[in-house]
Amino acid sequence: MHPDVRSKVPGKCPGCGMDLILKKGEVASQGDHANHDMQAMSHMDHEAAMTSPQLAKQMERDMRRRFWISFILSIPIFLYSPVGTAVFKVALWSPIPINWLLLILTTPIVFWTGSIFITGTYYSLKAKKLNMAVLIATGVLAAYLFSVLLTVIGSPDTFYEAAALLVTFVLFGHWMEMKSRRGTSESLRALFDLVPPKATVIRDGREISIPSAEIMHDDIVVVRPGDKLPVDGVVTEGESAVDESLVTGESIPVTKMIGDKVTGGSVNQTGTLKFKATQVGAETVLAQIIKLVETAQNSKAPGQRLADRAAGWLVILAVGSGIVTFLGWYFWGHTGFITALTFAISAVVIACPDALGLATPTAVAVGTGIGAKHNILIKDAATLENTSKLNAVVLDKTGTLTEGKPKVTDIVPLNGFNEEDVLRYEASIENNSNHPVAKAIVDEAAKRGVSLVESSQFESIPGYGIKATILGKRVLAGNERLMTTNGVDVVSARMTIDKLANEGKTISLLSIDEKIAGVTAVADTVRPSAKQAIKRLQDLGIEVAMITGDHKVVAEAVGKELGINRVFAEVLPKDKASYVKKLQDEGKFVAMVGDGVNDAPALAQSDIGIAIGAGTDVAIETGNIVLMKSDPNDIASAIILSKATVAKMKQNLFWAAIYNVSAIPVAAGVFAGIGITLRPEISALLMSASSIIVATNAVLLKRVESKLKS
Repeated sequence: MHPDVRSKVPGKCPGCGMDLILKKGEVASQGDHANHDMQAMSHMDHEAAMTSPQLAKQMERDMRRRFWISFILSIPIFLYSPVGTAVFKVALWSPIPINWLLLILTTPIVFWTGSIFITGTYYSLKAKKLNMAVLIATGVLAAYLFSVLLTVIGSPDTFYEAAALLVTFVLFGHWMEMKSRRGTSESLRALFDLVPPKATVIRDGREISIPSAEIMHDDIVVVRPGDKLPVDGVVTEGESAVDESLVTGESIPVTKMIGDKVTGGSVNQTGTLKFKATQVGAETVLAQIIKLVETAQNSKAPGQRLADRAAGWLVILAVGSGIVTFLGWYFWGHTGFITALTFAISAVVIACPDALGLATPTAVAVGTGIGAKHNILIKDAATLENTSKLNAVVLDKTGTLTEGKPKVTDIVPLNGFNEEDVLRYEASIENNSNHPVAKAIVDEAAKRGVSLVESSQFESIPGYGIKATILGKRVLAGNERLMTTNGVDVVSARMTIDKLANEGKTISLLSIDEKIAGVTAVADTVRPSAKQAIKRLQDLGIEVAMITGDHKVVAEAVGKELGINRVFAEVLPKDKASYVKKLQDEGKFVAMVGDGVNDAPALAQSDIGIAIGAGTDVAIETGNIVLMKSDPNDIASAIILSKATVAKMKQNLFWAAIYNVSAIPVAAGVFAGIGITLRPEISALLMSASSIIVATNAVLLKRVESKLKS
């Protein structure tokens, strides 16, 4: 269960009667349905549908059920209609007059399976809004009510088949649209499943099993090997490898010890852990990720807002065209009432801008779903659309292009010492220091299995290095100034020192009994995928800049290694935003990529903020996009996805607009003189075909996935 719905209860939508999940004490308001436009008829605008995949599936099932009932009832309606009898050349027997039989069969289609259009129209008009529900209901009710009138007065001509088929085709189009949107959320539903239904906590000194939703702050949670972690917290007892791949994208299990943070949704692998719950319910990283994806899929892109405004005018155009068509044919075309009405209803039906309403929401749902599947979380539809405009990307060095952790890159032994000797003495003396460089050297020794030895008379000299006695020998480790002030000749190390310094690496010299023994270089190593990530961005025609607080020599060395020509070095965190603005002042549409903590001002200043790495509130709040895998390659993937989504939006909007505008004259009978006319039921079929084409075209966006894999 999603953390946000753990305290919710069943309810009803007053507009369409759909089941909803409401907060306790809350009542569904008519406003919930008043805001429905055409996509609301697929029920996807219900907040509850987006906060519960199970409910979204129920809504899809309801739409499917409505369609099949409508479809089955429409078969005899069509067969008994003038078109059906003309096509099949068969006069079917009926126990009652045919028009009364058609009335009986059509009524449940209009007022039950098609009730969502009528109730949606009621609330839309009450809210003084014109949307596509209004137009569909107008077409359906016009065909139905005029048919009822014609049936009562005994006329053989009716339009029951038009009303029935219009409802059926629209329901089918929206069932397909819901199916395609739900199909993009598999990764999101997988996130829901990461939270175990039950958890073990310690209360009153004993272990008890409770629903995960009932875990409270500061509860001590127990997870054994194979268990999923229900909430976020801090380890208080035990040590284990934890698989965080489904949450963070990190493929290698991470060792967790006392004091380490753990994330809900991770899988405990080797040992038993006890941890204190620090974030529960909607506060957890997993809940924030889910909410981010939900918000994106339910938001509107700038292009959709334009389509919404256009749709309102198209409703007026469609209804107006129906009225003008009727008046034109009846008064000036000198046709009968039935013929004029047939053309008018055809014009109204085919002009329904249903496809226009589906054009961008469907593409947005598919695009954000693909992003979530690939651990690229896009905050909203506007971000998804605007990312395609990027022509400059600024990347923070530490933690974005580099690992963010110093590592030993070179060990150069001198004067008869070997590499293992240098590492043993260096690590033994550095083992007493908390400096990041010292930790990197000690970690390297542990990695290589080099045993350490005891040191004595340890002395730390700030700004210089360390002195100590090891195995009776006087050992120094530090910079060149430490060596020269203690009478150690570094001439034999000069070429090595200069070479490593020019590569931007931090250097530690080691001397044993006043004799230089070796040089160890430490650097914040570049991420394995960073170079490829930069090339992919440059291949997209995007200018890449790097920004860092590091020394200019270090920054330029990293820039040269990665192929970045524009490097901003020695920049304080508070000044990074001004460098982003500098690029914006050059007329560039800029993305800032950082860890979402000290880069927050720059992320906010940029046109698109991309936070690399999840798990921080600042990243979620400040970044427009969160790259869960902390892989810089995903920057280019996000841009490629955005460009592909925008292309689908434009294709859909163009098709929907051109189709509707060009179809109205045909349905209105402008070409009747050359034998081209459309019955209302054929207009309904063609209108629905437009919606199906738009939904199908959006689903084809999935082809872009092959380009996201770097």
